[in-house]
Amino acid sequence: MSGTPEGPVPAADLVRPTVTESDSRSLPHEKTTPRVDTHTSCVDTRTTRTEPVTSRAEAEPPRAPDLTDRTFRATFDAAPVAMAVVDREGLVVTANDSLAALLGAGPDGLAGRVAADLVDLASDARTWHAYREVLRGRQARLRCTRRLKHPDGHSLWAQVTVSPLPEEEQAVLVSVCDISARRELQARLRHLQMHDPVTRLPNRTLFFERLSAALEAEAYEESGTGRIGLCYLDLDGFKAVNDTLGHRIGDRLLAAVAERLTRCADEAGHARAVKPLVARLGGDEFALLVEDSTGTEQLAELAKSVLTSLQAPFDISGQRLSVSASIGVVERHAADTTATALMQAADTTLYWAKADGKSRWTLFDPERNAHRMTRQALASTLRPAIEKGEFALEYQPLVGMEDGGVRGVEALVRWNHPQFGTLTPNRFIGLAEEDGSIVQLGRWVLATACRQARRWQLDHPDVPPVFVSVNVAVRQVWDSDLVADVAAILTETGLAPHLLQLELTESAVMGSAGRPLQALQALSDMGVRIAIDDFGTGYSNLAYLSRLPVSVLKLDGSFVRGFQYEEAGHRANPADEVIVEALIELAHRLGLTVTAECVETAGQASRLRRIGCDTGQGWLYSRPVAADRISALLTEADCPRG
Repeated sequence: MSGTPEGPVPAADLVRPTVTESDSRSLPHEKTTPRVDTHTSCVDTRTTRTEPVTSRAEAEPPRAPDLTDRTFRATFDAAPVAMAVVDREGLVVTANDSLAALLGAGPDGLAGRVAADLVDLASDARTWHAYREVLRGRQARLRCTRRLKHPDGHSLWAQVTVSPLPEEEQAVLVSVCDISARRELQARLRHLQMHDPVTRLPNRTLFFERLSAALEAEAYEESGTGRIGLCYLDLDGFKAVNDTLGHRIGDRLLAAVAERLTRCADEAGHARAVKPLVARLGGDEFALLVEDSTGTEQLAELAKSVLTSLQAPFDISGQRLSVSASIGVVERHAADTTATALMQAADTTLYWAKADGKSRWTLFDPERNAHRMTRQALASTLRPAIEKGEFALEYQPLVGMEDGGVRGVEALVRWNHPQFGTLTPNRFIGLAEEDGSIVQLGRWVLATACRQARRWQLDHPDVPPVFVSVNVAVRQVWDSDLVADVAAILTETGLAPHLLQLELTESAVMGSAGRPLQALQALSDMGVRIAIDDFGTGYSNLAYLSRLPVSVLKLDGSFVRGFQYEEAGHRANPADEVIVEALIELAHRLGLTVTAECVETAGQASRLRRIGCDTGQGWLYSRPVAADRISALLTEADCPRG
């Protein structure tokens, strides 16, 4: 039922229609047949009798009899649609039996009553204004839905239509249609649409509807705490239940979890105006929305109670199943957030809870989120930054421990970010490895470093050439032809292969097999030096050293930092020196040279020199500097200390 029918014409004393010739109808014994006019050769579809006619006058149908006032009154009274004629003052002139029955009153009892009171047209200003406009003839029609109270106590939903009658009648027709059944059906359909069929909880659509309503200003400005909280959770390992036991068992488990979450919400909402809303957002994801929250402590207690309630095993179809949950907790001022921002924060916090070990709740941390947002911003601009030339190289000297001369330099990439300033490799190299841009960036670093090393060689022909050491990520070996790239760059720059050193981390080199190992061997055969960076912190599988084409070990800085400063009067830890000395001796027996990283004091340098370390690198000699500063160091007798 999409609308209220207009109904029959009202009482005859108000409406006086006339039946014209064009309004006449065929009689039951008549039928319409075409007649050909021989003068015009046109088909005439006038109504004719079945008997032959002899004249045009005899062919005209008879006029219908005039309808009497009594007929109109009877039609008005018998109409199944509830109607009333209302004068310009808003008083009921006459009403039919259907309206009387609908309102629980006699027809005579409605006459003279205020129509707006009968059908609740004055309860809101907008409807009342529109109704008055129709009474004055300034608006064509009003249609609205009202909830009416029946004298026997029950309520009904009615669609009220107010339509003007002809001007001379000075009245309007009010028709009322009972739409209670339709409203009830709509409510049932809405419930099905807004609730999850498995758990019978509100679904994502209803959840966001409630969330949006809670964040509207009028929802919290006049009363309440003005705060909102959310516990966003998903089940740990639920996919394994579906995969092993089937979706039927999985659905029953979800329903059982929903029951426990509902109990937690009921307990948390005890003695409060509004209890937390529990919703299933999809899959094994649930949310508990707390309106007018009192602070993070309330949300934390709710999250703890949820974790506790899920600890007891579930008995599902004879199967004892255990399940845990990870929960992201967000609590903030409602005026300071939006539905999108709140859900993003909750989703991020849930991810933290998963990453921190699962079966726990984690509170949203703005600083941690800012770091994540920065990381995301860097990841999205990394590739364009390479094309825009936002990267630059700095160089840190590798100094001979015996004479202090510069033997080589390590190329260290810097990102001159337009928003975040100069960034060191630990801020973006991991991102570059994740999205694969490390290949493009690594190729640029390699070419730039080799070109600079060749320029130093040409600018200082009287000084022994220094080698340049470049860090290589293992993904560069897998995702590109590193051997071909190195060969092409050396040819292009004119740098001798032995003046290039490639550094790979110990974990990458020690696990090398297949293609990476073949690439390292080819580079070594070419004359390029291969160094293991951060040695001693990874696998430390010494057996690999005899099979890998490695020429240099770079001791991790943790070993060097373990040397106590002798000049400060601290007693040195003998274990550190024994380990380092053993590694250096082993490397020398295998024909490898050793570089110590993070040399910061003369005492450290003295001890490393005493146990046979070949080269050192650290702030004692120089911080990473620009290429022109390295040119100045090459002309000095030895590298300045400090």
